[in-house]
Amino acid sequence: MGVFKSGFVTLVGRTNVGKSTLLNALVKEKIAITANKVQTTRTAIKAIITKEDYQIIITDTPGIHKPKTKLSQTMIDTAFSMFQDVDVILFLIEATSDEIGKGDMRILEKIKESKKPCILVINKIDLVKKEKILNLIEIYKDLYNFNAIIPISAYKEEQIEGIIDEILKILPEGPKYYQDDEYTDQTVRQISEEIIREKALKFLEDEVPHGIYVEIEDFKFRKNKNGKELYDINATIYCQKNSHKGIIIGKNGNLLKKIATYSRKDIEEMLGMQVNLKVWVKVKSDWQNMDNIISKFRLK
Repeated sequence: MGVFKSGFVTLVGRTNVGKSTLLNALVKEKIAITANKVQTTRTAIKAIITKEDYQIIITDTPGIHKPKTKLSQTMIDTAFSMFQDVDVILFLIEATSDEIGKGDMRILEKIKESKKPCILVINKIDLVKKEKILNLIEIYKDLYNFNAIIPISAYKEEQIEGIIDEILKILPEGPKYYQDDEYTDQTVRQISEEIIREKALKFLEDEVPHGIYVEIEDFKFRKNKNGKELYDINATIYCQKNSHKGIIIGKNGNLLKKIATYSRKDIEEMLGMQVNLKVWVKVKSDWQNMDNIISKFRLK
């Protein structure tokens, strides 16, 4: 048998550059939620890719943004703290950029401090002309000794296999850290909470999403009187204002029903069985600064 390689990779970038979309594409499973809103990813989510001769553990980190709450600061601290214990950093930027913005420059400075091997990934190449991509490569190539610069489209899953090839050039020989059938460290309960939050992000107006989080109180397996297996799930969407509560519920409860219906379909697909999902909305005004809640988003 040949050499078995393994190691840890962190995926870093500004908010909304497509990190979660890329992670899902690489692992070929939906483990990170995606929405066209900032702060979609709030915690570090691991994806595990296992093949005959390698195992790559990639962590998707919260997007780098200007912190305004304890939660925001915790998310950024989590993202940068990952640099210390990884073999490779994947730095994701957008092909639509004309120059290096403050956010990307801040990330680059942290990468320089870490002195870690880094692959620059230019995402969303399907949205721009080739000249723009070449211009970005020219801007970045002299700023750090990148192991590779790879233009991709995570959304269309174009050129992403090249990322794995470049990671394997860097990874050391190592053990198998996870079983072959494990593809994430997230529990089904955590993934279900994130699915509900994803649907809420998708259907809500812009001012509401930042101020919500989802908590599942009950996640129970049972058999009904006909012997059919199902899960009973009770979840609460917490928001910051009464006005937000009204928006989330919607006229005649229609928006909340929509969020619950779409969430239930995704959760049923993940669990492979029927789900009885009930979702409530409650106000918890300052949750983004409450330590007991923020501790959930800290790196474990």
